[in-house]
Amino acid sequence: MLQTVSSSSFSDTKPHYGLLDALRGVAALLVVWYHVNEGFAFSSSVCGAGDGLIRNFNHGYLAVDFFFILSGFVIGYAYDDRWAKGFTIKEFFRRRLIRLHPMVVMGAVVGVIFFLLQGRCRWDGSITPFSRVMVALLFAMFLIPAAPGQNREVRGNGEMFPLNGPSWSLFFEYIGNILYALLLRRLPTKVLGVLAGILGILLTWFAVTDVSTYGSIGVGWTLDTVNFTGGLLRMLFPYTAGMFLSRIFKPVKIKGAFWICSAVLLGIFCVPFLCSGETVCYNGIFEAVCIVLIFPALVWIGASGSVSDGNGTPGTGKAYRWLGDISYPLYMVHYPVMYLFYWWMIESGRYTLASAWPQAVAAMAGSLVIAILALKFYDEPVRKWLSRRK
Repeated sequence: MLQTVSSSSFSDTKPHYGLLDALRGVAALLVVWYHVNEGFAFSSSVCGAGDGLIRNFNHGYLAVDFFFILSGFVIGYAYDDRWAKGFTIKEFFRRRLIRLHPMVVMGAVVGVIFFLLQGRCRWDGSITPFSRVMVALLFAMFLIPAAPGQNREVRGNGEMFPLNGPSWSLFFEYIGNILYALLLRRLPTKVLGVLAGILGILLTWFAVTDVSTYGSIGVGWTLDTVNFTGGLLRMLFPYTAGMFLSRIFKPVKIKGAFWICSAVLLGIFCVPFLCSGETVCYNGIFEAVCIVLIFPALVWIGASGSVSDGNGTPGTGKAYRWLGDISYPLYMVHYPVMYLFYWWMIESGRYTLASAWPQAVAAMAGSLVIAILALKFYDEPVRKWLSRRK
């Protein structure tokens, strides 16, 4: 029988992979820029002046898949060796909720504030009753998704979490955490590797054959069959692959790991949309290569680097830590700002970078300011307070 051990016996004494934290921050910043470009495409299509295709920075949505593989790697590294020492499922869930859920709540609150600023206006121009907005807020704070057409699907475009769209990835992250605690942690390394390989094949099939019919693997954000299945695949492969990598990882000597990985991420996200052929989706081939091959390589390279990488100037490590600290708050609060930005572009008829660049810069800067304030005055204090409670 396992010995019961108090949570204080499991202090976080392992060194962090500073470069992986920093790369998460880089990806979060690039996601914000991707969503600015998504706004240009979306607003122009609503105004009848475009086809909805993102012309620039098209593949920024792949950052979610990169986040999932980072999560799998970090979870496996941080927790795999604790279970034999009496670490409990209850303590694992407690830690994950403390780490993740305060910003889930804050993202919902910021979302409702910006939706009210928008006048509770749905994308079809109708006004959502205030009572429905409050119900949507309550469900979003508990990360309970809305099905398309439900009253609490307040924007009218089918999002699981219409007050803060990116919460869909946290919904699947929670599923991954549950699967890890109940099953994945128990798998021998070889079995875990085989499972990751099978999931990689399924994900590749899903992308290359364009099961979603979107021409991309940008699924998971709404609660229909293909999006739920695709969202699970988008989480399960990188999540299990990251865990597998954490078990077999051996660092390699490499200089400039942070800059190499950041440049590769930027290059991937800048690739334009690739048209489909008669039998295969070329965009899906590119996505599968990125998720199945390139992202695991980036995690390996990033984990091999150190915060003193590069020119070694004083303060470099602090910059890396700041990128890691701000990554999650920025991801969780930026999209409500983008909703307001999209709405303004539709109302004003200005939906190009040339005509709306001051507002685009303001949306990005505002997102970053809200994230910094949320981190310093809410997320960090709340997590410290919750961690002290037994």
